[in-house]
Amino acid sequence: MALQMISVRGLEKSYGDVRALTGLDLDVAEGSVLGVLGPNGAGKTTAVSIMTTLLRADAGSVSIAGIDVAEEPSRVRSIIGLSGQYAAVDEHLTGFENLDLIGRLYHLGNKAARVRANELLERFHLTEAGSRPVGGYSGGMRRRLDLAGALVAKPRVLFLDEPTTGLDPRSRNDLWDVIRELVANGTTLLLTTQYMEEAEQLADEIVVIDSGRKIAQGTAETLKTQTGGDRIEVRIDSELDREKTERILASVAVGEVVVEGRVLSAPVSGGPRALSIALRNIDDAGIDLSDAGLRRPTLDEVFLSLTEAETHQLKEAG
Repeated sequence: MALQMISVRGLEKSYGDVRALTGLDLDVAEGSVLGVLGPNGAGKTTAVSIMTTLLRADAGSVSIAGIDVAEEPSRVRSIIGLSGQYAAVDEHLTGFENLDLIGRLYHLGNKAARVRANELLERFHLTEAGSRPVGGYSGGMRRRLDLAGALVAKPRVLFLDEPTTGLDPRSRNDLWDVIRELVANGTTLLLTTQYMEEAEQLADEIVVIDSGRKIAQGTAETLKTQTGGDRIEVRIDSELDREKTERILASVAVGEVVVEGRVLSAPVSGGPRALSIALRNIDDAGIDLSDAGLRRPTLDEVFLSLTEAETHQLKEAG
């Protein structure tokens, strides 16, 4: 059984009357990636701040590689790296000087800090920019430098809090490539994000949190199945065929057929087989289609469905 590198139990945190975390539980196995999704104000950054020793929890516990965060914060800091929502770099220093300073703060020694700084500049394609003040860097370059800073001490566990916010698609893809490389080399990663595609691309498992607690967990495919599964969707050429098409779809559906103009959709079990039967029956009935296919809910749709349901439950409870 894989070692749990991050273990969170019953985490609670309040700011005055605002409850940011209300009993959060998380586990991240060694060498895996956990994506944490949630709307603004869900408690993602508060949770990361507690896990990385920057905040103290009101209740609950966190251990990193078996080390209790509250009891031994210095030991925890020696094995983790953190890249926050905003690049924590000094604009007046050069890229090299930023990384060299971080290395010396980690007590690597002057020579080792310089060597590590140059290694990371090369790895993040910043060698040419390394001698320039960071104030002149683009947003993507700053994010890459910030992530490089989080890796100076070669952490076993890495926390990335919305690392690609504000980046253009090319810079985001570049950063994804670096993250994949880190994980392939054994780094354990907890990633918070609001980008569904990012979670689907990078995470082995996804946790959805809202109002400070976990409301769902699973792989992207599991969550999609949990909130709807496969649907047959067809577009008919003629509205005169609507009723016949609806009857055919109802014969293979496991729920209600939804009709929106000339587009009809039906939830099904055993998607490809159900689609084949429906299309054959539609063809036998002489119905012309302009489009047909098997659809799965997107992760965006899953996220909205889960958080809307959570909001509704909280209103009812209140």
